[in-house]
Amino acid sequence: MKVVAICGSPRKRGNTDLLLRTVLEPLAEVGADTELVELAGHAIRGCTACYICFHKKNGKCVLAKDLVNDCIAKMVAADAILLGSPNYFADVTSEMKALIDRCGMVGRANGDLFRRKLGAAVVASGRAGAMHAFDTMNHFFLMGQMIIVGSNYWNVGIGPEMGEAADDQKGMETMRQLGENIAWMLKKIKA
Repeated sequence: MKVVAICGSPRKRGNTDLLLRTVLEPLAEVGADTELVELAGHAIRGCTACYICFHKKNGKCVLAKDLVNDCIAKMVAADAILLGSPNYFADVTSEMKALIDRCGMVGRANGDLFRRKLGAAVVASGRAGAMHAFDTMNHFFLMGQMIIVGSNYWNVGIGPEMGEAADDQKGMETMRQLGENIAWMLKKIKA
């Protein structure tokens, strides 16, 4: 069982990172190979709609000077993909949106690379507006023919300042339950 989590926050070790690590804990406890990739510190360009990925069909984006192709390779190798983003103006960060657009285009151009993998979205929010960001990431999963795993509530953690999401007891419980649910689903699929 391999799980990759991609943190779309432009800040390292912020609330989104904290939430994703909380989801990964129960997965690691049952022996899953987990990895967290941070987009922080990386300039990621959006899709240019050049369609070269449809012509080459090599599982890569022609824009090769950032970490998107590494993320695509990690996502292809994974059984489950977590996407996490803080809520910026009621949506995902520009880094996460660029990743979604390019991975989605390359995936579709190459026979739906992520089809039937598990997917889950996680949002760190200062207060309100998280649902649109949650939907944006879930739309990526749905369009990629992925299976979305849920938890005992929406996968949102509340914390306006760095580290404050740890104080959101319900949010942290939701993240842990999400990790347990992904582990359960992976075991059922692999059986």
